[in-house]
Amino acid sequence: MKKIITLCLFVFAMFLGTDSANAQSNKIEVNAKAAEKTEALHKFLKFDDEQKEKVYLAVQEYTQATLDLEKAEVVKEGAVEKIKLLLEDKMKAILTEEQFERYQSFQEE
Repeated sequence: MKKIITLCLFVFAMFLGTDSANAQSNKIEVNAKAAEKTEALHKFLKFDDEQKEKVYLAVQEYTQATLDLEKAEVVKEGAVEKIKLLLEDKMKAILTEEQFERYQSFQEE
């Protein structure tokens, strides 16, 4: 009986460890994508370091939200558009008017 309980606990611990590893992998993936996109925007828009940090955080949040939507079983209609609008609003607040216009042309490419 003790062996069965030990085996069950071991299997349960393995499931917990797998979920934790997947979560860490997702976070690394999100951070890498956000850093890559931020760097591309930095080269294109030429913003300062303070703006760069804010842009990174906005892109990181957007990337995490889109990844969560991809994994969701049920997605509300308009959720993708809402996330895009939230990113656009944040970028508009962070960037100058000229930079934001260039950002919009960058998004269209």
